[in-house]
Formats: sequence, C-alpha cells, structure tokens
Amino acid sequence: MKTYLFCLFLVITVQLNAQPPNGIHWNKTGDAIFTLQDNNIIITHFPEMKSSIFVSAAELTPVGQQQPLPVRNFFFSNDNKKILIYTHSKKVWRYDTRGDYWVLNLTTKKLTQIGKNKPASSLMFAKFSPDGNKVAYVSQHNIYVEDILTNSIKALTTDGNQFLINGTFDWAYEEEFFCRDGFRWSKDGSKIAYWQINAKNTPTYLMINNTDSSYPFVTPVEYPIAGINPSPFKIGVVDVESSKTKWMQIPTDPVLQSYVPRMEWADNNEELIVQHLNRKQNVSDILLCNVKTGNSSVIYHETDSAWIDILALWDEDYSYGGWDWLNNGKAFLWASEKDGWRHLYSISRDGKSELKITHGNFDVMGISAIDQKNGYIYFLASPFNATQKYLYRTKLDGTGNAERLTPENQNGFNEYAVSPTALFAEHIFSNHYTPYVREWISLPNHQGIDGNLVNEAVAKANPASSNVQFFTIKNRDGIAMDGWEVMPEHFDSTKKYPVVFYVYTEPWGQNVKDEFGTAYNFLYNGDMAKDGYIYISIDNRGTPVPKGREWRKCIYKKIGRLNINDQADAAKQILQLPYVDTNRIAVWGWSGGGSATQNLMFQYPNIYKTGIAIAGVASQFTYDNIYQERYMGLPQEDSADFKAGSPITYAKNLQGHLLLIHGTGDDNVHYKNMELLVNELIKDGKQFDMMSYPNRTHSISEGAGTRDHLMHLYTRYLQQYCPPGPK
Repeated sequence: MKTYLFCLFLVITVQLNAQPPNGIHWNKTGDAIFTLQDNNIIITHFPEMKSSIFVSAAELTPVGQQQPLPVRNFFFSNDNKKILIYTHSKKVWRYDTRGDYWVLNLTTKKLTQIGKNKPASSLMFAKFSPDGNKVAYVSQHNIYVEDILTNSIKALTTDGNQFLINGTFDWAYEEEFFCRDGFRWSKDGSKIAYWQINAKNTPTYLMINNTDSSYPFVTPVEYPIAGINPSPFKIGVVDVESSKTKWMQIPTDPVLQSYVPRMEWADNNEELIVQHLNRKQNVSDILLCNVKTGNSSVIYHETDSAWIDILALWDEDYSYGGWDWLNNGKAFLWASEKDGWRHLYSISRDGKSELKITHGNFDVMGISAIDQKNGYIYFLASPFNATQKYLYRTKLDGTGNAERLTPENQNGFNEYAVSPTALFAEHIFSNHYTPYVREWISLPNHQGIDGNLVNEAVAKANPASSNVQFFTIKNRDGIAMDGWEVMPEHFDSTKKYPVVFYVYTEPWGQNVKDEFGTAYNFLYNGDMAKDGYIYISIDNRGTPVPKGREWRKCIYKKIGRLNINDQADAAKQILQLPYVDTNRIAVWGWSGGGSATQNLMFQYPNIYKTGIAIAGVASQFTYDNIYQERYMGLPQEDSADFKAGSPITYAKNLQGHLLLIHGTGDDNVHYKNMELLVNELIKDGKQFDMMSYPNRTHSISEGAGTRDHLMHLYTRYLQQYCPPGPK
C-alpha cells in the first residue's frame, strides 16, 4: 500500500537513477566519483573538481556496431581493471532489474557480452567475483557463473522456475523487504550464498488484460494476502567448483512460517549472518550459520510489542546487500528502538555484549558513513524539528555527544551522499522557500569545494516568497501533529474558502517535510492558491516521522481507526476557523492515502463532503501478508481489527461525492478492492463515481495520455463538487 509517487520538480543530482543499485559511484579512497555523460564514463577528482573521460563512448561500442551501449549502470571489479556494464534494462515490478551485461577490460579495451546465449535482457544482479575473473548472475530463476576469459558458463542451480526462485525473490519479498538481489559471493570467491523462495503453494492473483489481444488473457501473480502463509525460504551455499549446495538449518514455525529479510557473509568465508523474523515480525533473531555444517545459532534476540522495522527503512544501502562490520569483524552495527528512540548499537560478533553509540531523545533517520579510521559514524537526524533533516556525527565508541555538521543557517531538508572514507560528500539542500541546491563539500568541516552554493542560496532566499506555512495542531489526546497549509492568493478573512486535505496517514508516508515543493499538488491542473483553495496536509500518529517509537507504533492494530481519528480531530478544529466553508471540504490520497480518503469519507461524512480516492485498499484482508500483518497482526487472530480498519466496513455511511480511481493492472493494490467497494456501495444504495484505467499499474502512468487524463479528471471533479474561490 506504499506510494511511489514523485513530485514533479527537479532534484539536481548526479546520482544514477538506475537499478541495481543506484547512487553515486565513489572510488575506494573516497576522493573521486564516476558519472555518466553522453555514454562516456567521467571521473571527477576531489577537491580539485577536475573531470576527464575515464571510459569513452567509443570504448563502449561493441565490434560491428555503430552505436555505444546505452549504459544504465556500471560496476568496477575489486582490482579496478574491469567494468561491468548494465544495459538494455527491463522492468520487474517496480524497477528495471533485468537486462544485458557486458565486461570492458580496461587494459586490453576488449568488450565482451556476458550471458550471450541467454534470452535478451534476462540477466539480473550480475556481479564480479572477488578476483574479477568471473561474473555471477541470475537468469530465469537460476544462478550462473561465467568465466570472463573463456566465456564458459556453469549453472549453479538448475531447478529454478516461476515458483521455485533462486537468487532473487517473489513479489512480496521485493515489495515489502526491498529484497531483489538474492545472492552473495564469498570473500574468497569459492562459494555463493543465496536465497531460494518456494512460491508453489502461494495463491495467484489473476489480473485480466482485456485490451492487448483479440481475446482477454490473464497475468498471474504469486501474491500472499493477509492470512496466507509466506512463501517458504531456504538459504543455501553453493560451491562454485562442484555446483553442490549446502542448505542452512534455520528453524521456522511449521504452521505460520517466517522470514529472512537479510543475509550476508559474516566477514569471513566460513559463516553467514542472517536476520530471521517470525511471521508477526515482532521477534528478530540474528543468526550465525556455519556453511560447512549448516548449523545455525542465535547471537542476538530482540522483541517488540508491535513490530520490528527492517534496516532498509532507515538505510537504503541495505536494499542491495551489505552488513556493517566494525573492529575488524569483531562487532557489527545494528539499530534498535528498544529505548524508545531509533539508536545505533555496536553488537559483538558473539552477541554477548553491545555498546550504544548514539544517545538522546531523537531518531537516527539514516546512516551516511562509517569512518573507522578516525572513529566516527555519520548519520542523519533532526532532534528538534521532525519536518527537517541534518547531518550529524558521533564517536563510534559511544562517548561524547552527537555533533551537527550541517551549518546552523541551513535549516530545512538536507540529503547527503558521503564518500566511503567520509572525506567528501554530495550535499542537496532545500526548504519550503529555497529551491534544491546541490554542492560538493569536504568533511567534517562541511565546506563547499565547488563554490559556496548552499550558503549563497540561503542568503538570497526569501521566506515570504513561499505560500507554504507550517503549523502544529493537537489531537483529542493533546498530542501535537505537524502540518502545512497553502492559503489562497489575495486571501480575505471575511470570506469563506474551501479546504482540500491531502492524506496518506499510514506507516509508510511522511507528507509534512520542510523541503521545496512539499505542498505541490501534482494532480491539480492549475494553481490551487490562485484558484482559491486552502490546501492542507497533516502527519498523524503512526506515520514514519522521527518522533520516537511510541509515535510510530501506537498505530499497531489500529490502522483505519487511530490515524483516521487523528485526521478528523485536526479537521474539526480547522472547520471552526471563521474563513473555512464547512460545506466545501475535500480530501484525497493515493494508495494508503486512497484508503484513508475512503475511511474519512465513510467514518466522518459530516466533515468531508468530497473525496478522490486513488488505488486505495478497501479491505485490509486483501493486501499482502508482509505489510498488513506487520502492522495489524494476523487476521486469524485479529480479524475484528482488520474489519474495523477497512473502509468497506463503513461504506454505508457515505453522504458526499466520492470518486474512486484504480488501474485494472495494479499488482500492488489489486483491482479487486475497487470492485469489492463498488459492490458494497451499490448494496447500500450509495451513488458515487469511478474511473478504471485498463492495465495500468499502481502508478497509473502507463500508456499515451494517461497522466494528462488523470490530471484533468482529478481537477474537473474537485472543481465541480468542491468549487474553488471565496464566498
């Protein structure tokens, strides 16, 4: 139910928007970056900021071809003598994680295709062996190793198919755990550890395609809804020479099953380290697995009365693998909310001792770099304003206080891509009145090395140039919630104006951020302020705001109630303002925001008179098990909570104007949700409007004219039933 919508403003960055994985390509010493320009790979050295062509487009042109490979991404071998080129990429669910791969030998300039005998654009997550002489990849659910010198290919698994998945994942793991790349080379290159997911007993959703052929056909998706057992996992270690796999002995619940969202080599060639979650995701065990015997032992155990977040939620680097080892493999970095805030800990390899690294009443929002040489960890946090973000560092030994590195005058939202050695970083700054500015800085002094760009932008920026205002408002329990509002141009307090609320409300979306474009309505065809709307968004409890564990997790088993009540509490106070027209109150949202829109329209029909709900979950029983059970428990045990939080339960209360929008090819929130809700509204004699977009996915972005059509539909409906302007 997560939303993947992006505001339509430009973020100035050199990061490659590519999978797998994306981000800046630093060299190992952290004093140079590699970027792509016109299919040339460019190297830029710091602090001089001098750039030159490292690999030319001509060198990336295969023999016999006139055009260079359209480079989607590139990866270096450990010895920096070869580059793996990712090209001709194709989409797999969210991201284009399969394609073709070529190897360029930087010494001989020879360009060779990998997996040449495999189907076009079928290779996934190709990566060099540690010695750079082999490349491993997944193709059609099996793992292969190819010798670069001889181009001989060896199948390390042969049993893979649509239902038995080696080296990558099923829909649910990819969507909810960010698990895509499912295999890892050992440090000596003799073995590969990998996931195997068995989806043969996972029921399939059948998405009907009525438009792409003369006769309709179905697209099956193995999709475990809440209450359905997860696809069982196995962790194997395959010997590259013999192709024989040793399976790790990881205990699981024989009835409910369990999950392994993380697995890596344990900084050696003899052990794996694994995170094992129970079905409810409120018990996490860290295991060490002996790859020779397969035996596993628990070294770290943690429980939570609600749920335990996976690391990808606070460090995106983990989405494509990695484990942060400290002190030459004697300890590793871990995050926990056990003291009420998300803090970082150093856990000894045997799990018998731990050291708290960060301290204080704040949440770590992300890890930026670990500088073991100088004894520091760099991280993102905002202790005093949950709508903002800053770079801090603190000592790895847990002594001393966190030091803010972002200059005090740069208040707003700050993002960083820090070099591996914490010497330099890309810094992207904005706030609600300052457009995005990118600069390169040195650390830890945070000095610009390509100018003083952010400070210059801050000095020129005028807070009065923005019509966005931030505020706090309390719910019925007296808890303050952050919000933003955009008031109409030429506002006249003696007149009454319509209000449009933008909502998401679930544990996956923070709307209220002090960044540029934060209040931009990407679906409104026009200017809401000029047209005379008051536009508002509020982050209720349960949203992933850095306000501590209790703020985020008090929503456990209460999605569809606590978040909806918080939103309504705020709306009731806003409706008391003398310039608000209580007859013109609208609400809209997408995905989880679509669900919230439905719930608000049904549970508080006396407040919300117009709603536009896009791709919403009408019944929590229909959504995938990993997400829904994480936040709501198991429907076998907590069906009353599932029902109480589902919009469909309250559909009979609809009084206002409701527009339902959904793509029939939505593999995330299935079109079934639309039809279930439509049936309920019909049964209750409720009039409503609906728009189905044939074969469009959760983003409703595919096909010529789709986004323009959606914008016009959204705008027309809002203006018709919640007319703009003062009265």
